[in-house]
Amino acid sequence: MIIIIGLGNPGKKFERTRHNVGFMAVDEFARKNNFPEFKLSKKYNAEISEGIIGEEKIILVKPQTFMNDSGVAVKNLTTHYKDPKGAPTTNLIVIHDDIDLELGKIKIIKERGSAGHKGVESIIKSIGNDGLIRIRIGIGGPKDVKAMKIVLKKFSAEEQKTIDRVLQKTADALNVFIKEGLEKTMNEYNK
Repeated sequence: MIIIIGLGNPGKKFERTRHNVGFMAVDEFARKNNFPEFKLSKKYNAEISEGIIGEEKIILVKPQTFMNDSGVAVKNLTTHYKDPKGAPTTNLIVIHDDIDLELGKIKIIKERGSAGHKGVESIIKSIGNDGLIRIRIGIGGPKDVKAMKIVLKKFSAEEQKTIDRVLQKTADALNVFIKEGLEKTMNEYNK
């Protein structure tokens, strides 16, 4: 079983903002792989869609706790969804925006610190960093502007074209991960 979590903020106000590329990436993956529509789970405070790829059960998650409290939903989910031997799942992927990466770049990492990302920080505080795989999606932005002013902005039409391409690339990377594992995915997509 693999749990793929896209980070973002719930509500119309935040749709298509830079901070919500995690939600957008999970939506693109779901669309590309014909997953059922996301349904709100009040128990986990997250929108969830489940499907099978090959023989692997995949759970797609969009926490509805707001970015800075993402760890609350993730902890509830990972406590409930366990591997067949009863241990919490170790196949957990978190997809999130990264202001320090150039717009349109992706970087796949494992067991790294939050680098100041509040959503990731919340997850690490809630469940730890052991085995945690992350896909960072570059949203760019000027270095002299406060992060909050950048992450809540929508993409320009030109930037949106770049983001649409990177969302497709992220969905492809997830499919490679599911079928061929982390090392192959990192070798192919961390360029």
